[in-house]
Amino acid sequence: MLEFILITIAGEDKPGITSSITEVLGRYNATVLDIGQSNLHHQLNLGLLIRVDDISRSGDMLKEVLFCASEQHMNVRFTPLSEDEYTAWVGRQGRGRYVITLLGRELNARQISLVTSVLSSRRLNIDSIQRLSGRPDLQQPSEQRHACVEFAVRGDIPDKEALQHELFNIAQQEGVDISFQQDDIFRRNRRLICVDLDSTLIQTEVIDELAERAGVGAEVRAITLSAMRGEIDFKESFTRRVALLKGLPVSAKDDVIEHLPITEGADRLFSVLKQCGFKIAILSGGFTFVAQYLQKRFDIDYVYANTLEDADGVLTGRYVGDIVDGNRKADLLELIAQAEKIDLRQVIAVGDGANDLKMLNKAGLGIAFHAKPKVKEGAKQSISTVGLDGILYFLGFRDVQLS
Repeated sequence: MLEFILITIAGEDKPGITSSITEVLGRYNATVLDIGQSNLHHQLNLGLLIRVDDISRSGDMLKEVLFCASEQHMNVRFTPLSEDEYTAWVGRQGRGRYVITLLGRELNARQISLVTSVLSSRRLNIDSIQRLSGRPDLQQPSEQRHACVEFAVRGDIPDKEALQHELFNIAQQEGVDISFQQDDIFRRNRRLICVDLDSTLIQTEVIDELAERAGVGAEVRAITLSAMRGEIDFKESFTRRVALLKGLPVSAKDDVIEHLPITEGADRLFSVLKQCGFKIAILSGGFTFVAQYLQKRFDIDYVYANTLEDADGVLTGRYVGDIVDGNRKADLLELIAQAEKIDLRQVIAVGDGANDLKMLNKAGLGIAFHAKPKVKEGAKQSISTVGLDGILYFLGFRDVQLS
C-alpha cells in the first residue's frame, strides 16, 4: 500500500534547510511528487508532497524529519493524503493555466483583494504569487517606479471574455494595469515585437510637431484627434494633414528629431529584447525620417512608415508611395512574421490609436499603450500606468533578472 504525505516547513530562512530535509527523505527512498519553496523577507515556506512505498518505515522517517527541522528552529507539519485525494490532485493538473499580471506605479491591498476576489468567485485556484518588480527604495522614491505582481492561476474558465472584461473594469476603476494571458509555450517564447511610433515609441505626434512649425498646429491637431478616436478614416485624415504642411522648410524635420521625446522605458525594453534575440519592427502611420533615426538608435530590424515629398528644400504637401494605415500595419506584421518564420502567437504588437487595433488583434500579445478608451476596449491587453518597459512584466521578466 502506498502512502502520500504533504510536508510543510516554515520558519526563518537559512542555508541548508532544503538540503537536510531531502537528505533524510532520500535515505528512506521517498519519491518527491511535488515541491515548492518561497521566501518572503527571510521567512521560508517549503512544501514537499512525497510518496512512501514502504509504509513500515514512514514513522521513523517522519521522526527524523521532525528532529531535523527542530534542530534548525523550523516548524513542520505532516498532512496524510488518501489515494483518492492524490488522484484528484493529479486530475487538476490538466486544467487551464493562466497568468494574471497586476501592474502600476505602486499597488495596495485593495487592488490585490479585488483581483483575487474575482478569481475566487470563479473558483480559480492561485498556484503561486510572485513579485516581478524590484523592492522599492524608501529613501529615494522614483517617479518612474514600478510595482508588479504575477498570479499563476489554474482552473476552467467557460467565458474568458467576461473575466477579461471584469478585470478591465477593475483596472479602470483602480488606475492600474491588469493583463490576463493563457500560460502556454507561446507566452514564454515571444520572438517579434511590432511597435507604433507616434504617441507610443515617442510621446508626441510628429505631424503635429511639423504643423506647429508650419503655423497650422490647431487645424492639424483637430484632425489628428478625430482620427485617433476612430471618427474619420486614417487615409483621409493623413492626406488632409499632410496637405496643410505645404511650404514648410525641410530643415524643420531636423528640429523635430533634435527635440524628440522618447517614451519612458523604451531604452530598457529594446535593450532587454535584443539581448533575448527578439526581432523589432516599427510599423507607423508617421514618417520615415523619425523612424529611421530611431532605427539607428535602438538597432531596430524593420521600419515601415510614410515618406513626405519635398522639392526645392520645402515640403510639397504630398506623400510618396502607399500609406501605412491600419490595414497595412496588420499585413506588415504578418509578412515580417512569415519572413522570420515566427508564429503569430509569438508576436507582440504595441500601439495607441484606432489604426493600431487590427495589428494588436492579429498579434499573440496585443497591447494598447496609453491609448484612448475605445482602443483599450478593443485590445486584449493594455498598459496605461508605466512606460514601455512595463511590457517586460507581461512577458514574465523580473527586475532581479535585469539588473
